[in-house]
Amino acid sequence: GATCPAGARHRVSSLPLPEAGIPGPRSMKIRLLAIGSRPDDWVRSGVDTYLERLPAHLKPELVEIPLSLRSSGGDPAVARAKEGQRILQRLKPHEFVIVLDERGKPWSSVELSRQLVRWQIEASAVALIIGGPEGLDDEVRKRANQSWSLSALTFPHGMVRVIVVEQLYRAWTILQGHPYHKV
Repeated sequence: GATCPAGARHRVSSLPLPEAGIPGPRSMKIRLLAIGSRPDDWVRSGVDTYLERLPAHLKPELVEIPLSLRSSGGDPAVARAKEGQRILQRLKPHEFVIVLDERGKPWSSVELSRQLVRWQIEASAVALIIGGPEGLDDEVRKRANQSWSLSALTFPHGMVRVIVVEQLYRAWTILQGHPYHKV
C-alpha cells in the first residue's frame, strides 16, 4: 500500500466518525452546478484530470447552466436573478446545497475531508453551486445548507471548477491516507 506522509494517520483518525448505532458514510450523488456552458479547453482538461482520479461514488456530475445575456447598459442584478432562477429550477428538493461564495466559510483541505464524511452520512445527494460573473442571487444563498469560500481572492469561474474538483479529490485522498495530500 501507499505510505502516508508524517501525521496523516493522526489527521484521518481525528475525523469525526459515526458512533455506534449511527449509520456510517454511504454512497451519495454529487452534482456541480455552474453558470456558463463554454469553458476554455484548459478548464475542461483540468476538471477531467481530477474526475478520472475520483472513485465513481464521489465523481460529481457537471451541470452547466447558460449564462444570462449581458448588455452594455443592463442591470447586473437582473442577470444574477435570472441565473439564480435557473439554478433553483435545477435543484432537487432532497439535495444538500453548498454554494461557493466569497462570504462563505473557508475550509482547509482537512476540514473539507471532514465535510465530505458529514455529507456522506447526512445526505444522499449534494449540489455544489458556482455562480456567474456577478455572483449568486440571494434566493440561491437562502436555499443553501452551507456556504463555502475557497479564498478571499477572486478567481475566474473556470478555475473555480478545477479547484473544487481537485479539492474533492484531495479530501478523498486524505480520508484514504493517500500520500497525494502533503503538509
